[in-house]
Amino acid sequence: MRSTDRIVPLTGSLSEIVFTLGLGGDVVGRDVTATFEQARKLPVVTRAHDVSAESVLSLKPTLVLAETTNGPAEAIGQIRAAGIPLVVLDPAKKLDDVGTRIDKVAAALGVRAAGDELRRRTEQRLRAAEKGIPHGDGRKPRVAFLYLRGSAAVYLLGGAGSGADSLIEAAGGVDAGKESGLKKDFTPITSEALVKAAPDVILVMTKGLDSVGGVDGLVKIPGVGETPAGMDRRIASVDDGVLLNFGPRTDEVLGSLVRQLHSGGE
Repeated sequence: MRSTDRIVPLTGSLSEIVFTLGLGGDVVGRDVTATFEQARKLPVVTRAHDVSAESVLSLKPTLVLAETTNGPAEAIGQIRAAGIPLVVLDPAKKLDDVGTRIDKVAAALGVRAAGDELRRRTEQRLRAAEKGIPHGDGRKPRVAFLYLRGSAAVYLLGGAGSGADSLIEAAGGVDAGKESGLKKDFTPITSEALVKAAPDVILVMTKGLDSVGGVDGLVKIPGVGETPAGMDRRIASVDDGVLLNFGPRTDEVLGSLVRQLHSGGE
């Protein structure tokens, strides 16, 4: 059996699962997106979203957990070539992936019983969050997920497979980008695309919203101010470190979305 004395998870989502399974004391490094309190003091092994093989290897890990999206490929290759046990998982894109990820991480860590219990608890909480959806006139709010990084001039509209679409639908909304015909997970924002999406609510990450100057800056992005959401200033926001993690705190995300989408935002 592989040793789990020194674990390095390369995404925030994987870190959360490891900690929630009770093995946080064995984690020796973190990805930049692992921003929750228990992990915050650990050394960061990524620069922006690129893995630093040197940083990982310097921590002498006995197990590295990664996703297929982790890169660059050279860095992952260096870790593998050093003989470090490396478990690579597919990234999560929908709510149904949560239980599977917990199972796979628990199996990699040799704590299947704890994984079974965490999966049961997490799925129970997700079902409870979904029960909070109001069933009034039956009209579902149209929600557009915008990925914003103002400092890097990155403005993207989420479509099918963004990850947010699964959450929006589970929270009783319609993903406006997906519904308007966007087949890619993310597409550069244009006025035309936003007008076609016609969202009632715009969903953003909190740091993304801050990066464009808050709601006042958001409605100045071409096309945003002309949408129903922009005109009504109906903005829903969720913390960057948890929105698309699909892990043990996803029920909190879902609960927050249900409240924000059906009560005019927070």
